[in-house]
Amino acid sequence: MPAVSLLPLFGSPAGPGALGGPLGGGPGGSRKASGPSAFRLTEKFVLLLVFSAFITLCFGAIFFLPDSSKLLSGVFFHSSAALQQPPPLPPGGEQRAPPPGAGPAAGSSSSSSSAGEAAAAAENLAKIREDHERALREAKETLQKLPEEIRRDIRQDKEKFLQDRRGRKEAGAAGLPSLLFRKPVGAVGREPADPDVRQKRAKIKEMMKHSWDNYKRYAWGLNELKPISKQGHSSNLFGNIQGATIVDALDTLYIMEMKDEFKEAKEWVEKNLDFNVNAEISVFEVNIRFVGGLLSAYYLSGEEIFRKKAVELGEKLLPAFNTPTGIPWALLNIKSGIGRNWPWASGGSSILAEFGTLHLEFIHLSHLSGNPVFAEKVMNIRKVLNRLDKPEGLYPNYLNPSSGQWGQHHVSVGGLGDSFYEYLLKAWLMSDKTDEEGKKMYYDAVQSIETHLIRKSSGGLTYIAEWKGGLLEHKMGHLTCFAGGMFALGADGALNDKTGRHIELGAEIARTCHESYDRTSMKLGPEAFRFDGGVEAIATRQNEKYYILRPEVIETYMYMWRFTHDPKYRQWGWEAVEALEQHCRVDGGYSGIRDVYSNHQSHDDVQQSFFLSETLKYLYLLFSEDDLLPFEHWIFNTEAHPLPVLHRDDGKKEEKHK
Repeated sequence: MPAVSLLPLFGSPAGPGALGGPLGGGPGGSRKASGPSAFRLTEKFVLLLVFSAFITLCFGAIFFLPDSSKLLSGVFFHSSAALQQPPPLPPGGEQRAPPPGAGPAAGSSSSSSSAGEAAAAAENLAKIREDHERALREAKETLQKLPEEIRRDIRQDKEKFLQDRRGRKEAGAAGLPSLLFRKPVGAVGREPADPDVRQKRAKIKEMMKHSWDNYKRYAWGLNELKPISKQGHSSNLFGNIQGATIVDALDTLYIMEMKDEFKEAKEWVEKNLDFNVNAEISVFEVNIRFVGGLLSAYYLSGEEIFRKKAVELGEKLLPAFNTPTGIPWALLNIKSGIGRNWPWASGGSSILAEFGTLHLEFIHLSHLSGNPVFAEKVMNIRKVLNRLDKPEGLYPNYLNPSSGQWGQHHVSVGGLGDSFYEYLLKAWLMSDKTDEEGKKMYYDAVQSIETHLIRKSSGGLTYIAEWKGGLLEHKMGHLTCFAGGMFALGADGALNDKTGRHIELGAEIARTCHESYDRTSMKLGPEAFRFDGGVEAIATRQNEKYYILRPEVIETYMYMWRFTHDPKYRQWGWEAVEALEQHCRVDGGYSGIRDVYSNHQSHDDVQQSFFLSETLKYLYLLFSEDDLLPFEHWIFNTEAHPLPVLHRDDGKKEEKHK
C-alpha cells in the first residue's frame, strides 16, 4: 500500500501547497492525491484493522515463536554467517592449512552454498515448529488437570529440586575422596561364655532399650530427655543443633546389635541432622559428641552419610581456630564464624580440657576427608604449648588465645584439665605408637602429676588433688576418676620400667572412686569428694552431692578389668547397675539424683546423652569378652566413641576408587 494513501487516515489537510495537490509535478498528472473524502469512515476502519493484524502477525513471528533469533538470522535475512560454523580444530589444537587445491574453485560453488543455506533454514523452521507444538501440548495437558493435581506436581518438582541440590552438596562435601570401606575388627564380639555374665550383659542391654525407647517416645529429635516430665530437654551447649542423644547413642546401638534402633537413628541423621543454624555452640561438646559420634558410626557401619556429616560439621568448627595463636575459642557461632570464650574463664582464656580435646577427632577428619587442615589445626596447638614454660612441669587450665600466655595457675586432672592428658596418650596409641611428640608430652605430664598432685590419705586412699598457685586443694572430682583407666591404658609404654607402677596407680584410683560410691546412701558417687577435715572420699558441700549419670568410675572399672581380669571390677560394676536401677530408673527413662547421701530420692529430671553413649557402653563392655572393640584396634574418645587405630600399613592397604 503506498504510504501516501494512508495519510488521510490521520487527517492531513488538502489544499494548495499541501499534499492534496497533484503529484508528479504538473497539472497534467494522471494520478490524483487522496483527500479526506476519498474513503468513507467504514472503509477507513477496515483498512486500519487489516493493517493492525498484519503488524501483529509480523511481531508475533519475530518475537514470540521459539528460537526467534534463528528465525531472524537464518530465515528472513539468510545470513550465511549465522548458518555456517568454522570447522573444528584438529586434535593438535592448531588450525591446519587447507590441502592443495582446496578453495572456492575446488569443489564449491555459489549454487551449492545457496542449497546449504536453504537446508539449514528448513531445519530451523522444523525445530521451531516442533518446539512450538510441544509447548502447546504441555499447556493443554496442564489446563486439563485439576487444581489439586497442579499443586501436587509443583510440590513434587520442588522436592525433587531440593533433593537433587542436597545430594550434589553432600557428594561434593569437602571434596571427599571415594574410600573402600573395610569391615572393622571387633565391631561385634562373641557372647560371654559364663551364663551369669551373659545374663548381666543382657540386663544392661535392656537398660539401653528402656533409655532409648523413652527418648524416642517423648523427645525424639530433640537433644535429651526429661524422664520425669516426659518431654524434651535442650542444653545451650549445642545451640540449635538437635539430636544429641541420637548421634551419641549410634555406636552403642550398633555394638549392642540393636539393629532396628540403629536403622531408625541413621534415617533421622540422613533426613534431619542439620548444621546450618544460626547459633552459638560449645566447640568441645559438639566435637566430642557429634563429630565423635558420627565418625564412630561411620567406622563401625560404613554408612557414607556419617562420614559426610562428620566432615561437614568439622568444617563448620574451623573458624574457632581464627585467633592470633590458633588456640580455638570455646564458643562459636557456626553461621557467622564469630567465636568467644566463656566469660567466667580466667582473663578471657581458653580451657585446657576443651582445646586439648580435639586431636583424635580432627586427625580422623583429615584421614577421611583427605584435607590436612584439620590435622594442621590441632598440631599447631601442640606447638603453642611446647613453646611455653610449665610451672613444675604442669599444664595450667587456662591459656589466653590472643597472647598465648597462661592465665590463672590452676591445675586439675579433673574438670577443666582431664581429657587433655587422656588425648595425649590416646593420640600416641591411635597413631600406632608413631606420634612420639604426644608420647613424650603424656609421660612427662604424668611424672609431674605423680610428683605434685597424687597424694595418699591417712586411711590409705590414693587421690589426685588440685593445684592452685602452688597450694594443694585436697579435693577429687568424679571426672578425675577416669584417670585410673588412663594410667592402666598407658602402663605398657611407661618409661624406666614403670609399667607396674602405672597399673598400681590405676588400681588405687579405682579403689578410691569405688569408696566414694560405697560411702553414700545410694551407692552412687558424688560430683566431688574431699580428703580434709577428718573426712575421706566424702562430699562435704551441698553443691557437690549430686550424681548426673556420669560414667568415669565405670570407665575405670572397664579398663582395669581388661588389663587384670580381677573379678572385683565386674562386682563393683554390677553394684553400680543395681544402684542405677533402684534410684535412677523411672517410668520415662533414667534420671540423675540431687543428693546421693539422702534417704529420699530427688531426681534432677534429665537423662543425659552421655548415659547412653558412655555409662551403658562401658558397663556393656565390662561384661563382654575382650574381642569386642579390642584395644589394639580401637581407641575411645572422651565421649566413649570408638575410633580405629591408624596402623602404619593402613596407607598401603587403603584402596581408593573413583
